[in-house]
Amino acid sequence: MGLKQWGVALIGCTTLLLTACTVVDLDENGKPIMPADPNAKQSFDNLTPQQIAQQTWQPRVMDAANQHALDASAFTSQLKAASGAPKSVFVRLTSPVTAVDVSNAREQKLTFTVDNQPLTIQLGPVMRGNAIRDATGFKFEDFTNQVQFAQLSRAYNREAAKHLPKIDASWNGKPVTVLFAVTLANGKAQDAAALDVKQEAQ
Repeated sequence: MGLKQWGVALIGCTTLLLTACTVVDLDENGKPIMPADPNAKQSFDNLTPQQIAQQTWQPRVMDAANQHALDASAFTSQLKAASGAPKSVFVRLTSPVTAVDVSNAREQKLTFTVDNQPLTIQLGPVMRGNAIRDATGFKFEDFTNQVQFAQLSRAYNREAAKHLPKIDASWNGKPVTVLFAVTLANGKAQDAAALDVKQEAQ
């Protein structure tokens, strides 16, 4: 092979190598920033429960709730069928408020009547239960740090309370649309936690 042919071959090889390379940005320490694998399982190992709640609030909670919330009829049907292991779901309900409880500033609640039964929904700022976390579909196995999973409920409940309006006795009797998470167990609705609440025009 002549010198000219070697040169052409060398240029060809170099071109192939360059086109096969991907330019990777470097961080402040000169280390490559590798793009996240879209198929990789999301890792929460280095995040606090509060950070997980903030980062996943819109996609895992609000978007999911708005897309998959049960209406009053479907909610009633699932409630009657609820047996065995507790199940948490998102629900959207528009109904007159039948009671307002603001006696404890830390645990404010609205009560509605659904299928002739009272349904009390927590508005915080302190909310109890795991309904929001469990309705998102998060499972114990999603976390290598199980303390995060246990504390995520409280973080989600706090995050929910941040987005809710102040309520007072004037809400009683008014039509309200509420988006909430609730746990269904043995025909009962438990630990309902509001995600969004707004008064409707009368």
